[in-house]
Amino acid sequence: MGTSVQVTPLSGAYGEGPLCYLLAVDGFRFLLDCGWTDLCDTSQLQPLAKVAPTVDAVLLSHPDMMHLGALPYAMKHLGLSAPVYATEPVFRLGLLTMYDHFLSRWQVSDFDLFTLDDVDAAFQNVVRLKYSQNFILNDKGEGIVIAPHVAGHLLGGTVWKITKDGEDVVYAVDFNHRKEMHLNGTVLGSFVRPAVLITDAYNALNNQGYRKKQDQDFIDSLVKVLASGGSVLLPVDTAGRVLELLLILDKYWGDRRLEYPIYFLTNVSTSTVDFVKSFLEWMGDHIAKSFESSRANAFLLKKVTLIINKEELEKLGDSPKVVLASMASLEVGFSHDIFVEMASEARNLVLFTEKGQFGTLARMLQVDPPPKAVKVTMSKRIPLVGDELKAYEEEQERIKKEEAIKASHVKEEELKTSHGSNAKASDPMVIDASSSRKSANVGSHFGGNNDILIDGFAPPSTSVAPMFPFFENTAEWDDFGEIINPDDYTMKQEEMDSSLMLGPRDGLDGKIDDGSARLLLDSTPSKVISNEMTVQVKCSLVYMDFEGRSDGRSVKSVIAHVAPLKLVLVHGSAEATEHLKMHCAKTLDSHVYAPQIEETIDVTSDLCAYKVQLSEKLMSNIICKKLGEHEIAWVDAEVGKEDEKLILLPPSSTPPSHKPVLVGDLKLSDFKQFLENKGWQVEFSGGALRCGEHITVRKIGDSQKGSTGSQQIVIEGPLCEDYYKIREHLYSQFYLL
Repeated sequence: MGTSVQVTPLSGAYGEGPLCYLLAVDGFRFLLDCGWTDLCDTSQLQPLAKVAPTVDAVLLSHPDMMHLGALPYAMKHLGLSAPVYATEPVFRLGLLTMYDHFLSRWQVSDFDLFTLDDVDAAFQNVVRLKYSQNFILNDKGEGIVIAPHVAGHLLGGTVWKITKDGEDVVYAVDFNHRKEMHLNGTVLGSFVRPAVLITDAYNALNNQGYRKKQDQDFIDSLVKVLASGGSVLLPVDTAGRVLELLLILDKYWGDRRLEYPIYFLTNVSTSTVDFVKSFLEWMGDHIAKSFESSRANAFLLKKVTLIINKEELEKLGDSPKVVLASMASLEVGFSHDIFVEMASEARNLVLFTEKGQFGTLARMLQVDPPPKAVKVTMSKRIPLVGDELKAYEEEQERIKKEEAIKASHVKEEELKTSHGSNAKASDPMVIDASSSRKSANVGSHFGGNNDILIDGFAPPSTSVAPMFPFFENTAEWDDFGEIINPDDYTMKQEEMDSSLMLGPRDGLDGKIDDGSARLLLDSTPSKVISNEMTVQVKCSLVYMDFEGRSDGRSVKSVIAHVAPLKLVLVHGSAEATEHLKMHCAKTLDSHVYAPQIEETIDVTSDLCAYKVQLSEKLMSNIICKKLGEHEIAWVDAEVGKEDEKLILLPPSSTPPSHKPVLVGDLKLSDFKQFLENKGWQVEFSGGALRCGEHITVRKIGDSQKGSTGSQQIVIEGPLCEDYYKIREHLYSQFYLL
């Protein structure tokens, strides 16, 4: 049998919940994403809690809550301790996302599911990889290679390819085939016949229009509200799709010379944009080229103001403005408070650019028709005063005393343990109880006081008198002083990187903005006060799809092109999942699965894989040709056994001749350029390449059932001198075996 593969959804199956899946490859257990909703409901993590301690590696695909939100909690409470793999942007922006989420929660509640220290600890285990970088796992994962590839959707978004014994398992969720203002489209379409493809059905029922028209409608709706004296709120994520929105607004505001202020408001807004400025190589090709030619950074925003508190907004009063504020769910954060302030004014607009998570205020407001009134809880943190402050200080003092007593007891137990049964033989200062009593009597005869009170010091019962610990320094010395080992004082590069990114929260490397850092470092005792209120929703509510995912038509086309041997569908409503499952079952020559949560499916390949060695005799007769980073050759051999291993030996008889094989992937656009460089007059006509006056070259592929097999190159035209010259040029584009 081939490589053993099992898939178990832990969340995000037959529903739009957070993404989290268990993938077992020959017993090595991958956790594919570790998402959570903004509600932070621990009951959602019960399936994860059952398997977290057994996970061997975690693969993160996108830097938002739905893909990595539960990582700090799982590592603190659920026993997850595996190394985490992600791209650099997913690591950095994911860290900022979790910081923003914690700060938003902490400002309005006594949030204790995780702390910023837990966030640091979780991301300290992240191994950062580059796109297309093959990373070979060791120990239990020996023979498994993982590699991240471009997914689109979010900056650093990843399609994961996991390879074992020549078989590929591809995890591709929330991908986008379209090129956007700051991102390239996914490369998923370049994969051919993987053993298993795990993808989502989220957008299977949705079809999108033209992007330019969508952008135009988006800007027009904003300008219409602003011109009438209203303001616009865009609830957004911390560091995901908001980046595309910022570029769209900055561009159109500049093109139209609009003067309405735009504010990007999160707890880490300035840090987010500062980091993004350094990630140009992870963005679209046009952004990198623009920077190379003119040193223009797309994220030097000219029309957008970055703020980390509401003071700037309050200065403007009711004047027209656009505010992009976290969080997109409206559950907590700046967007929640601003919505409450803006909802009662009919001239204002709340524009949603993504579907709200189930159970959140945003999802409630996106129903049709929208509610006329909603109940919300307004909370804020205020300092303690008067009797509350006095009671708090007394309680803290009591806790400190209890901890000091407990610590002294622990030390006493440790000292008793260290002075065990062999203490008499090893410590000349320890004597038996009778000697101790004699020493005490002697002291009393000489008028000494043997009742010695030393605050905070509990001497062991076996000692003669209270003694402080003494440790003999056995270090070697020379004429210049103590001999040291320089390696003990050398800071490794990874430790330096870790200290820069994960050190104390004092604003290092711009992780937390100054205002947020001051908020955290403020040790003034405080409490949270809350009150429920009913908000009359009179403002306009609009949803426009700026989620940056491939639509249903494109998803079906990409899956048909990839043509996996086995397809696993996850993350989508029950209707969308069933629709895509039925479509793929009819049109693909593949096994299609759509497991429920905690349902394990076996998608082990039906193919058999064997490892064989090439004998030295065989290799001595092979002539290899260079093909990129590899060498290829045609081999005729016989299979034999040597030391219980399969080995390829030279054939015992003369093998029959084989038809020539042309190896390579010809693009007609590249061939056109090649012929033009040779002096030929070439042009495209009806999808074919017309060479000179008489010869046509066209590419024909088998399009039935999404097959991605071999393609045919057809040369049409009369047998003339041009025909043979074009054929010779065509052959030169391939390797002949």
